[in-house]
Amino acid sequence: MESGQAGDHHSTAAPHQQPTDLTLLVIENDPADAFAVPALFDTANGTKVRVRTARNLTEAERLLTDDVHCILLDLALPGCGHCPECTEDAARGADDGTGNGAAGKGTGPVLGALHDVLRMAPGQAVLALTPPDRAEHAAAAVRAGAQDYLFRDELDARLLSRAIRYAVERKRADTASYKLAESRLHAQENARLERGLLPTPLLDGSDLRFASRYRPGRSRALLGGDFYDTVRTPDGTVHAMIGDVCGHGPDEAALGVELRIAWRALTFAGLCGDELLSTLQRVLEHERESEEIFATLCTVDIAPDGRRAGLCLAGHPAPLIARQDRQGQRIARLMPYEDGGPALGLLTRARWPRQQVELGGAWSLLMYTDGLIEGRVSGADGLGEPGRLGQDGMVAMINRQLAEGLRGEDLLDAAVTRVRELNGGELTDDVAVLLLDREETRDRSRYAGAARPAAPFRASGPQRPPL
Repeated sequence: MESGQAGDHHSTAAPHQQPTDLTLLVIENDPADAFAVPALFDTANGTKVRVRTARNLTEAERLLTDDVHCILLDLALPGCGHCPECTEDAARGADDGTGNGAAGKGTGPVLGALHDVLRMAPGQAVLALTPPDRAEHAAAAVRAGAQDYLFRDELDARLLSRAIRYAVERKRADTASYKLAESRLHAQENARLERGLLPTPLLDGSDLRFASRYRPGRSRALLGGDFYDTVRTPDGTVHAMIGDVCGHGPDEAALGVELRIAWRALTFAGLCGDELLSTLQRVLEHERESEEIFATLCTVDIAPDGRRAGLCLAGHPAPLIARQDRQGQRIARLMPYEDGGPALGLLTRARWPRQQVELGGAWSLLMYTDGLIEGRVSGADGLGEPGRLGQDGMVAMINRQLAEGLRGEDLLDAAVTRVRELNGGELTDDVAVLLLDREETRDRSRYAGAARPAAPFRASGPQRPPL
């Protein structure tokens, strides 16, 4: 015996898998033709097929459980008659009086039941059962989504067992192919969004070296709400920013992109400090989906001579700066944190004071999101008590890596890797890190002479320990 299209496909070898018992749900409206045997057995690979029988779609829906692998549907079964597919089928194949549909070619409403089954059982393979003189119906069923078709008068247990096995494998292959295509599309969309989150810095003409790293938390595949940017304005000032939108996912990431782009535009327009952050807060309030959404932000503007900077914090962790001590070794400390303002989106009349900080000649500035410091530590690693890494633990970790001679991208890679190791695996939150380096050299025309140890921090106003 053969099944129309099935006979052509069944000549190929089955995938190399361990034989697995299968369950078949037969939907047949004539009890006299229903399968009387309780199970089928495929001697070719030792597969047992359990059979369930339903006389209509209502009964089939009740019998359709997760352990059903395949459905054998009698195409003569009537559909619901109400869904768009049933209506379109009826319009295309209005009966001409012969029972064969318009001009003897249409499928008529015979695919209505198939459309119902495909909606009802999207994860199961479907075989269409039809008389031999309805080949056009069988072909239409495959085009509509069935894995294969069988002719009623040619059916036997051996052919049915083999058809079921191949239909299930084809369904698995189709599902895997669909998921792969969906994953690729999702990755492409994320990549486009990620390019907005993680832009190319605009530092032409600056002697600062730039490096960055971004790593999504383990609950996301590619993106989160962290964002950053670095630009040099025509007056020679280098502006750097890093931020974090609360929450995770495409909506938060899209808001992060909007804030980053707005920050770049406002910076080139000459805004800075409180004026810039107040404008960004208005952008966030207008674009966010909920009033509960907020964003933390850290901005630094570095003077053209590279020796001074302005710092603004909006609910964000204080940056870290490493400068040379008297022995020429770079030592990392947190930048002064004095009366930083709240996160954007929390208070309508908030203010964000801008602090002036002396940087010195040679330094490294590390800006980061809180994902870097929220990983856990055991306490046995010399980074404090068991619990969160925190800012103090991060400073100790970075100083160890600086003592090992790590700089630039090597320093960032080592920091992110070490934080993951201390946490015992992937971090739950996204991590974004930005690094700006400045080396003072003898051939610097405006700052000739050997590099000197940087003076202690000087910031406007009294200081207090960082939060």
